Amino acid sequence: MSLLKSIPKVDRVLELPWVKEALTGHPRPLVLRAVRQALEALREELLTAKAPFPLNEEFIVARFQTELAVLTASRLKRVINGTGVVIHTNLGRSPLSESVREGVNDIAFGYSNLEFDLAKGERGSRYSHLEGLLCELTGAEAALVVNNNAAAVLLSLASLAQGKEVIVSRGELVEIGGSFRIPDVMRQSGVKLVEVGATNRTHPRDYREAVTSASGLLLKVQASNFAIVGFTGEVSVPELTEIGREFSLPVMADAGSGNFIHLPGLPGKGEPTVQAFVSSGVDVVTFSGDKLLGGPQAGIIVGKSVFIEPMKRHPLLRALRVDKMTIAALEGTLRLFRDERQALAEIPILRMLTVSAAELTAKGKRLIRRLSRLIPAGGSLSIVSGMSQVGGGALPLAELPTALIAIHLDGFSPHDLERRFRNCPFPVIGRIYKGSFLLDLRTILDADIPDLLLAFQAIAE
Repeated sequence: MSLLKSIPKVDRVLELPWVKEALTGHPRPLVLRAVRQALEALREELLTAKAPFPLNEEFIVARFQTELAVLTASRLKRVINGTGVVIHTNLGRSPLSESVREGVNDIAFGYSNLEFDLAKGERGSRYSHLEGLLCELTGAEAALVVNNNAAAVLLSLASLAQGKEVIVSRGELVEIGGSFRIPDVMRQSGVKLVEVGATNRTHPRDYREAVTSASGLLLKVQASNFAIVGFTGEVSVPELTEIGREFSLPVMADAGSGNFIHLPGLPGKGEPTVQAFVSSGVDVVTFSGDKLLGGPQAGIIVGKSVFIEPMKRHPLLRALRVDKMTIAALEGTLRLFRDERQALAEIPILRMLTVSAAELTAKGKRLIRRLSRLIPAGGSLSIVSGMSQVGGGALPLAELPTALIAIHLDGFSPHDLERRFRNCPFPVIGRIYKGSFLLDLRTILDADIPDLLLAFQAIAE
């Protein structure tokens, strides 16, 4: 208790030279909060400490500086992804191509023709900047972009079938990240869900028998984030569009991951392309911008003009619209798909998905040569083989052979290493497997290497 009494009062700490200096560069309420949090931390340490420790001025100021650094640091940080999950939702999904940086910077830090028609000298539409490019790439008649794919599904259903029945296979009632479910999105859009078929098998007759005068839409949902194997069967997209024409009902497809090209070297069944949905006669297709497309978060709607045009006038669109930076980043990404070779070379997600294990092993050996100089005696680095995942709810069965760096340091358990790398000034996120802390080379960008070296140096010291 006597030690607790030795903790100085807040006003006394505010008079210390280093704290007074902090007041010249930071708002007083922020400094005051850091002081109070530092003193509270000291009280807790004294109550739980097994041995006494000095409460001198230097010790108190060090605690204050730690608290102030936490309070002033940016909460959103760039991290190094060593997990091997390529489209990692928790880590921001798809990193953008370096080629879009200049365009995004120009739009973000200046004025733009976001809603101004330069040719006519009058008000324009923010959606026009992307529509022509999306139609060119997908073969659709019209296009629209909102803030994510759930919003795209919501707007499409509300516009096409509000107050009517929407028929969908039971095996396609998916749940996406964050416990958002297709039935919930459908309910919010004002449509009535009609389930047909069984979990593992749905037949064309199931749709035909479910059609009534109250039917407004046939819905196909691409099961991107799970797979049903064994005794299965589903109605193909061409079959569903044929049923739609038979009953004069529009057909909508949630294509999920937004795949534009067939990716070479991926094992297992690939994702169907957006172009395949359009060419099969689907009336409206929705998909994400930040998964296999490799762009910013966005929900993209393409399809026939007669169905897309009413969406542009729907009241929901105002609440779901995209901002200028999303448009700039998405436009730059889409332009790369005009040349498939350029897309594969410049879009980080596509590069990571198609790089071979042999290339990753060679990359790992080069990196270990540089890192070995930073590892203290008793530590070791080695290359081990393993599997990466696509992530982001895409290609759930695909396992990508990869190379990983296994890190062992004397005195550190794998969990110690995971925590220390995660708490570096430039956080490094890895994974623990079979008693080793691992960094998957597939998801470590070349631009990450200098900061990875700094992280190793900090931990080794």
